[in-house]
Formats: sequence, C-alpha cells, structure tokens
Amino acid sequence: MDSHPSMAKRFIIEVEKAKEPTDGKPSVGPVYRSLFAKDGFPPPIPGLDSCWDIFRLSVEKYPSNPMLGLREIVDGKPGKYKWQTYQQVYDVVIKVGNSIRSCGYDQGVKCGIYGANSAEWIISMEACNAHGLYCVPLYDTLGAGAVEFIISHAEVSIAFVEEKKIPELLKTFPNAAKHLRTIVSFGKVTPEQKQEIEKFGLAIYSWEEFLLVGQNQSFDLPVKKRSDISTIMYTSGTTGDPKGVLISNESIITLLAGVKKVLESVNEQLDVNDVYLSYLPLAHIFDRVIEETFIWHGASIGFWRGDVKLLIEDIGELKPTIFCAVPRVLDRVYTGLTQKISTGGLLKQTLFNFAYSYKMNNMKKGRKHVEASPLFDKLVFDKVKQGLGGKVRLILSGAAPLSTHVEAYLRVVTCAHVLQGYGLTETCAGTFVSLPHELDMLGTVGPPVPNVDVCLESVPEMGYDALSSTPRGEICVRGNTLFSGYYKREDLTKEVLIDGWFHTGDIGEWQPNGSMKIIDRKKNIFKLSQGEYVAVENLENIYGQLSSIESIWVYGNSFEAFLVAVVNPRKQALEHWAEENGITMDFNSLCEDSRAKKYILEELSKIAKENKLKGFEVIKAVHLDPVPFDMERDLITPTYKKKRPQLLKYYQNAIDNMYKSGNKPNA
Repeated sequence: MDSHPSMAKRFIIEVEKAKEPTDGKPSVGPVYRSLFAKDGFPPPIPGLDSCWDIFRLSVEKYPSNPMLGLREIVDGKPGKYKWQTYQQVYDVVIKVGNSIRSCGYDQGVKCGIYGANSAEWIISMEACNAHGLYCVPLYDTLGAGAVEFIISHAEVSIAFVEEKKIPELLKTFPNAAKHLRTIVSFGKVTPEQKQEIEKFGLAIYSWEEFLLVGQNQSFDLPVKKRSDISTIMYTSGTTGDPKGVLISNESIITLLAGVKKVLESVNEQLDVNDVYLSYLPLAHIFDRVIEETFIWHGASIGFWRGDVKLLIEDIGELKPTIFCAVPRVLDRVYTGLTQKISTGGLLKQTLFNFAYSYKMNNMKKGRKHVEASPLFDKLVFDKVKQGLGGKVRLILSGAAPLSTHVEAYLRVVTCAHVLQGYGLTETCAGTFVSLPHELDMLGTVGPPVPNVDVCLESVPEMGYDALSSTPRGEICVRGNTLFSGYYKREDLTKEVLIDGWFHTGDIGEWQPNGSMKIIDRKKNIFKLSQGEYVAVENLENIYGQLSSIESIWVYGNSFEAFLVAVVNPRKQALEHWAEENGITMDFNSLCEDSRAKKYILEELSKIAKENKLKGFEVIKAVHLDPVPFDMERDLITPTYKKKRPQLLKYYQNAIDNMYKSGNKPNA
C-alpha cells in the first residue's frame, strides 16, 4: 500500500500505517505527527499540573513584570497604557478567591464570566483556577438567548459581569435566577439594579464591594489535578443549542508545551519582553490559550478599548510583538493598505509594486523574509510595519480560512511572519499551524503541532479517499489536548470521540510538504435534482479566492438543477470596475445593477474554469449584498462560520428570484 513516503520527508513523520476499509468502515490514511515530535511528544513540564500553576509560577519568577495593561483616559483622550504587575494582579486574585469562598462557593462550582476582555476578566478567571471552580464564559456575542441557555444548562451559581452587560443579564431572569445566586459587577451597581436583582433573592456586588467580602478570611487552595475540568466553553455552533465543551487542565498545559516546542524549533520563542493585544474574545479558546501562553512566559497583555475602529490606534500605542487575528480583521488591514497605495499617485504605486514583486520573488527562491529585501523593507514597507506598532514579528490567523492573496500580501508588506492555524474548541484551539519562511504553505494551516497525532478518514459519499495519491478525508485528531466530552451530552460525545480519535467534521487534504489544507466540511453536502452531490464548502473556498469578492454563500437544493450564490463584493474592486466601464453610481446601487451582477458572474465562471470545476458546480446566478454577512443578522457565528439555515431564511426572496428570473443554465 502506498503510504505516501514523499510526504513524510519535510514536516511530518508517519507513526502508524494506513488501514484498508473493513466491515463497512471507511479506509483510514497513515497516522502522522509533527517532525518536531520525532523523538516523542514534549514531556509534561515539572510543577505544571493546572492552569493555576501557569500563573502562580510566573508570579514567583516575574513578580515585578508588567502583566495587564489598560489605556488611561486623560481629559477624555486615551493616553499611555497603565500596567499592573504580576504580583499586584496576584494580590487581587487572592482577594477575589477569598470572597468567592466566603459566599460558600467551592471546588467544582460553575462560575460565569460575561463581558469584553478586561483585567477583571483575567482576575476572575485566575480566581476560578485557584479554587478549582469551573470557569464558564458567557458569550458576549450570542445575545441573551444563549446566555440564558448557558446559565441554565451549566447551572452557573455565581457570575462576574461587565457593568454595561448587567441589563442584558437581567433579560435572562426569571429563568436564570433558578441557578444564579450571586452577581459581581466589574464596575458599579445602580440602586435600581440592586433592587431588581434582590427581588429574585440574589445578591449583587460592585467590584470594590466584592473585594471586601472575604477580607477577614483566608482559605487554603484545594489540590488540583491535571484531569480536573478548568473551563466549560460553549461553542456557538451553526445549528442547534450551544454545546458545552469540557476542557481539562491537562488539555491546556499540554497545548502550551506543544506551542513552546514549535516556537523554539523555528527560533521564535516567547520571552518576558513580548507584548500581546487582547481583543479577540476571551470567551473563545483561541484567545484564552494565547493569553495563558503569555502569562506562562511572564509577558505583557494590553487590552483594547473595545471599538474595532480604534483598534489600529490601540496597536500603535501598545506596540505588540505578536498579533492574533481572525481573517475579518486581516481583510480590513489588507483593504486599508491597498486603498492607500491605489490613491498614492503613480510614482508611489510603481515603486510599491516593484518592491513587492522583488521581495516576493526572493521569498519564493527560499530567502527568509528579513533577507529577501532589507532595502525595500526600510524604504517602502517600514510604514506598514509602523502602522502595526513597529514591533510585530508574528501575525497568527485563526478561526476561519484566510484568503491566499491576503496571506501572501501581508507576508511581504508587514515584515512579519504571517501564520495560519487551525483548531477547534474540542482540540483546545491549536492543532495545526503553518511555519515561518515556508512560502509553499500559503493557503494551508501547516503541519500538526507536536503533541497530537493526525490521520484522514475517507468519506466515500463525498468522493474523498484517504488512500489516494492526493490523500483527502475527514481530519481526525488524537492526543492529550482533546476535550473531556460535551457537558451533559454523552450521546454527542460518543458521535465524535471514537477509539480515542476526535472526528472534526472538517475535510482536509495533505500537501506534499506535510502541511494540511482545509477543503470542505463533512456535513455541508447536498444533492442537486439531477442526482449530483455538491460539496458546498469546497466550492466556497475556491470561489472565495477571487480578489473582487469579500465572501460568498453558495446555495442549491435537490429540487433545482443548478447553483446560485449570495456575494458580498469587495467595495474597492467593484467601484474600480464601474469607473473603468463609465458607470457612475454608489456602491449600494451598483450591487443592484444587472451589469455588476454579470461582471461578478463572469469572474466566478473564470475561476471555476481555472479550477476545472464540473458544469453543475458553476454558479449560474448571483445576488449582491453590499452589507457583509454579520452576527447582527444572525448570519454567522462569532468565529465567522456561516449559519446556513439562517442564511437561507434571510435571503429566501433573493434565492426564489434567482431561480425564477430565467438565469437558467443553457439546456
């Protein structure tokens, strides 16, 4: 059997042979792990048995290092970052922990945290870690319905809440009041709020009041085991109720050891001088494990002001060294940069384009980005670097696929490593990550991190074969970073955790260099009326490469013979096309114009042809929406996954019109 030895040469090693199909089970490809784990997975770190140890050990080692920072507001204007040291944060954490225990809450109790990232968020989380309470983030982005569901499902007894979120929390009453007994505001509490909450028999404290509740008492910290649950993270999900993912201390500390190994292996290890901008929600595992990594290294975490329009300004003041982002944010950076350059005059444009091509060609030849063009880095690209604070050395993108053209562009112009990662809440975020200086990893999520095993399982009904010369199939992961199950949902746990392997539901394709490319989603498959199966996510990934569109939702069903799509066009690209074709109208009107639709349709057809798509996979009609798919209309999850049933409901009229309008494929 061909186990694809050519793939094992660079970034992965084979640890188990492939399995042919048996008893109706699909075939399974060889098991691979990272080349960085060729001598075995990174061993457990002595003294590190729980998330509490991550923080405790850093306080011992780096008591006076700046840990958490927030911009001071002076005369209504944002000033410098003001920092609390590791020791100062520790002292507050101990007070909060004593107050929690004074209220009668002990190990294993569920503690909710609701609000945007802040020092109080981290302090509350560390107090939970210290006393063995389960930290349960209440999703800031999912509205009161989900918050009420999580409080009731997880039986949350005590909740720490951002001051401006208290009215939202009150909307969950009276149902949430069946479990919730104590509320702590990160700020103040109004007399009206106090009165309303006490009506339900609950206690509510301002932050300052709560710090005094346990002031005359001291509690021993319980012994915490690796297997203990640290947090229950509810995943937003594209359908059905959120699922409570049980994440143990072991999952998090194992992942940290793997991240450390990767960074050391590529000579990018973290140290006390690293600075991180905290703006991605701490309610998600991606940001939580990044911040744990920074805490473990005694590094600094500065918080944003909570407004995406002011994000670049916060970056400029904080000067982070590592910047984590979701593609939506990096797309904004890309659009902003390309707009600036296109309006900068012919000379500037020519110089920029020449510098870009020169540096990219040298990077393609295998040169490291710092050596590819030091002169142009100084003359041309330094402005971009300064726009991100001037010190960013690593940009990590996760949560959704980053367009290849955006990734390539940013790798050249930011003078930083731009790396794509992949993981799920169930795998404790990091499962794959691309590596610096490897241009052939563009458009992939890189090889596995060095503490998991990965294999592909064939999906015959979708035509994906894990044993073919280009191995494709469902990504399955094994290792100590895996979750401990779904809370109160053993049925769902058994569906995805089989013989120690977590079935992700994502379809991957091994690349010849050992990196993974995400190409599809297992459940996103439907049949057209002529009986052809369509793997819709794969098509969206292909069509999504078009630089003239922001995003695309492809739709079809078994009553129709062809596909249609709703497209968010890229404003700059569509306006540029209109200008070239002598069409003068605003962006919203352009999106309704039949000529613009025809242009986008032609672009989609071109890319379909380039990728050798079959006739039934070519889109035959489009609806252009100037407003990007967003959470406000419930069209995407907080991690930017499309909510297909909601998209169908929202765009039903547009879909009906496309199928009626005679944009039928030629017979």
